Amino acid sequence: MGQNSWLALLYHACFVIFIIAPLLVVTLVSFSDKDYISMPFSGASLRWFRAIWDAPDIISAFWLSLWLGLGSATIAAAVAVPSAIALARYRFRGRDTLTAMLMSPLMIPHIVLGVAFLRFFSLTGLSGSFIALTLVHAVIVVPYALRLTLAALIGMDRDAEKAAMSLGATRLTTFRRILLPMIVPGVAGGWMLAFIQSFDEVTMTIFVATPGTNTLPVAMYNRISQMTDPLVTSISTVMIFGTLILMVLLDRTVGLDRVLIGKK
Repeated sequence: MGQNSWLALLYHACFVIFIIAPLLVVTLVSFSDKDYISMPFSGASLRWFRAIWDAPDIISAFWLSLWLGLGSATIAAAVAVPSAIALARYRFRGRDTLTAMLMSPLMIPHIVLGVAFLRFFSLTGLSGSFIALTLVHAVIVVPYALRLTLAALIGMDRDAEKAAMSLGATRLTTFRRILLPMIVPGVAGGWMLAFIQSFDEVTMTIFVATPGTNTLPVAMYNRISQMTDPLVTSISTVMIFGTLILMVLLDRTVGLDRVLIGKK
């Protein structure tokens, strides 16, 4: 802070306010006592938070998103661990290609992925199944799990592994009892970030979801297109604070610096 001029601090303050202002407006509107979205409003009420429990489609969509996030994040972590070990420890033909393939969901627009997966599932007859939706989400969240797992592996001292193998431990035992416990913070942080990304994904999910597999973001999108009540804002407020809690847990687990800038 002391290394920046007052002009730079003012610029950053305005930038932060610009980013946070929409979230604050949504949060304030969620406490409205009116039957429509309005700002400002005359009185505050919790009626739209109570209304969440009276919307069965929202509740079912929440549970679907929760199980979808748990499944896809777990699959992504299972793929990220061996992939990160291979990329961090070995040099082999096709290594750059493998890295590009695993990271490609970050570069390809999700609307393109949605159209591609919709076509693929239509041809294979998997359209509308929960398993297909879980696999699709796993594909797009693998880069987040891989990034943190790689951050935990790169530059890690291998003396403990070498000592275990010199004492007769097999590679599997060394991985299970030495390496895995050492990279657990990175794996756990990657899993949590993958879960958040899966839970909030809407652009690609719109194309592959069906009426029976609507996630919470898709259900909210459909409600916005049909109604103008503040129920969506109250759901958004709950999701905002839920995400903040998960980000705090992520910071405590592995550190946001490692997530955002790859700092060791």
